[in-house]
Formats: sequence, C-alpha cells, structure tokens
Amino acid sequence: MNISTLQALHHSLHAWYAARGRHDLPWRHTRNPYKIYLSEIMLQQTQVTTVLTRFYDPFLARFPSLSSLSDAPLEAVLEQWQGLGYYTRARNLHACALTCKGFLPDSPEALYALPGIGKTTAHAILCFAYRQAFPILEANVKRILARLNALEAPSEKELWEHAWALLDRQNPFDYNQALMDLGALVCTAKNPSCATCPLSFTCKGIHTPTRFPAPKVKKTIPHHHRFALVLRQGDTLGLTQHTERFLHGLWGFPQSDTRPQGQHLGTVAHTYSHFKLTLEVFTCNASTEEITWFSKEALATLPLSSLERKILMLVAF
Repeated sequence: MNISTLQALHHSLHAWYAARGRHDLPWRHTRNPYKIYLSEIMLQQTQVTTVLTRFYDPFLARFPSLSSLSDAPLEAVLEQWQGLGYYTRARNLHACALTCKGFLPDSPEALYALPGIGKTTAHAILCFAYRQAFPILEANVKRILARLNALEAPSEKELWEHAWALLDRQNPFDYNQALMDLGALVCTAKNPSCATCPLSFTCKGIHTPTRFPAPKVKKTIPHHHRFALVLRQGDTLGLTQHTERFLHGLWGFPQSDTRPQGQHLGTVAHTYSHFKLTLEVFTCNASTEEITWFSKEALATLPLSSLERKILMLVAF
C-alpha cells in the first residue's frame, strides 16, 4: 500500500470512529494500566456487553488495584470471577499481580514474560495505557486484515506483518480502537456491511468478503455423560477442590463414571469450550477421598462454576 492510500485509510478510519465508535466503554476513559489489562483479559472469549454489564465494575469494586489483587487469596479472585468462565484467566490475573508487585511494566519484553499475557494483550496495555505505537491482533482485527488483503488462510506471522504495516503511529490509540469497533460493528463475520465501511475503497475482498478468511472447519465437540454425587453429613455437603487445569481452584461435587446407588435428583448439562457435559445428580452415602464439608453459609462464599450452581438448585438444603 502506497503512502497516499495509507494516509487515506487512516483518515477515513478515524472519521468513522469519531462518528460511530463505542466511546462509552469505561476502559477507554482511563490510562490506568491495571484497569486496561483487566478489560483485555475479561474480553477474551467474552462479549463486550457481558463484561460491561455484569463483571468489570464489580471486579474493580472488589479489587481496585493490582496490589489489592495480589493481597487477596486465589479463592477470593475465583469467587469474584464466577459466571465469567475460562477460569485460567482469573488464575493468570492473580499470578501476574503476585509477580508484578503492584506495577505493570511498560516494555513489551517485560509484559511478554508475565503469566497469561500474550502479544496482543501486551500491545493493548502498551498502546492504551502507555500510548506507545503497537498494533493489536484480536479476532476482529484479524478478519479486517484478511479481507483488506484478500487472504484466505493467513498465518499469524503474515497478519502481524500487515498489522505493523497499517499501524497509524501518530495516533495508535484511536486507530486500534477503531479497527476493533469496525470489526465488531461493520466488518462482521457474517453479513458484513460493506456499503457503510470506511475502508471499502481499498478492500481487495469487498466483492466476496466472507471468503476471507476462509471459514474454519468446525470440530465435533465430544459429549461426556457422568454422575455427580451429593454427599451429606448432617447439615453440611461434601465438596472437592478441582486440581485439573481447566477448573483448577474451584470447588465442586464429586463425580463418577459409574452410576451410584442413591436418590436421583435430576440432570444438569453445561457446554464448555471444547466439550459438552451432562451430569445425573444423586444423593448418596458413597465416600471419596479429600472431601471437605461445608455449611450453607460457607458454600455461599466458595468459588463454584456455573455447573455446580445448577446442581445446588436441585438440592434441598
């Protein structure tokens, strides 16, 4: 792309953002690195509306700074994260806070070294908090770059090269925010609005936009069927703490692959990112290792996944 076309692209994109961009998002009105970092982590795998209306402000009210996050136990962080899913994000947030000791660094190398911070997250912190000229490459931006250049199956390396080439180094903040908004509102995965796109004049994929990038072949999602055990001891229920990577640190009812003896309470189901799980719920007297007993009041303070809360709805407690 020659210089005059690049300048025209920047001008058109900035004009569109000034008129149509999502200027009301709270993380766009702060230069606090922690608040920007938190928004970036929450927005991974989660829609803007969900983060904005249910999670961002309550999390900041509980943990207003990186120092307060590092001072809190992991269980408190997981409890506040309940309902947002992908709990590895919360564990990485906490680990990062412990590592940083209250201050997020302002160099890419230092940010790359932190738990759970990849290239795009690091660049977002550098650009939005520290106003440094770095491109970002989240899903919406990837789609725009693929369509602008008519790339059916671009590699990450190729996309980063295009991202650097198009970056507005004079105003990287508005440029990056505008690209993300354009992908979310106009250059959408399905039914893109090419007629209203400010970049249509230089888009090589405008005539067949949904070809770029080529749709990924959907993988078959496995469906597991297991049994959840509701164990009682007086007025308490027995739970175990997950140790596997996926739900590490959360508490839940013991599970079994074999049908237990006991009263059948019902069935619950949940869809995760890589599999579906259906649990038949039984009350029983079976014993299992590493059970911890909790009262109703104590349960209210535990970090539980959405699936465990579905089970609790079946329990007369």
